[in-house]
Amino acid sequence: MAGKTSSAGAEIGGRYAAALFDLASDEKNLDAVEKDLIDLSAAIDQSEDLQNLITNPLFGREDQQKAIISLLEAGKAHQIIRNVAGLMAHNGRLFALPAMIKAFRKLAADARGEVSAEAVTAVPLTDDQIKRLRAEIETSVGKAVNLETRTDESLLGGLVVKVGSRMVDTSLRTKLTQLKMSMKEA
Repeated sequence: MAGKTSSAGAEIGGRYAAALFDLASDEKNLDAVEKDLIDLSAAIDQSEDLQNLITNPLFGREDQQKAIISLLEAGKAHQIIRNVAGLMAHNGRLFALPAMIKAFRKLAADARGEVSAEAVTAVPLTDDQIKRLRAEIETSVGKAVNLETRTDESLLGGLVVKVGSRMVDTSLRTKLTQLKMSMKEA
């Protein structure tokens, strides 16, 4: 069931992202809209209340619409984002907001000829480490890289890098799991 929900969210989010991308392109506001979406994504990641607002079906569409528009106005988000998020809430599709943001960022990166990558580490990376990691990935893929980083303490150490459908997992957790599996086989 969860797979269907996330799949539906990605599909719905992709449609809204394409519409938003076209509107932002027409108005020549891609960079400003993308920056506001990055800020919105960070706010969603950091706020359980905001996550609850966009995913909890107990909130009525009108309440979701008023709340998301108020939040975006307070954050001075671009008018196009306010309109699209308001429409998503009105249509009962606000749950697809994170997927829409992700799909929009991919469209924007593709338009710039960039590749999106994600690095997950046990501890936050310094600016210098992020810069060096980005350079390594760019050398590997031969394109500019739009790198997102996040932390996951359960990795214990090392990192997991995803570029498109490729993944490199050098986390300590994975190495310990592999060692455990090989010891069971022996």
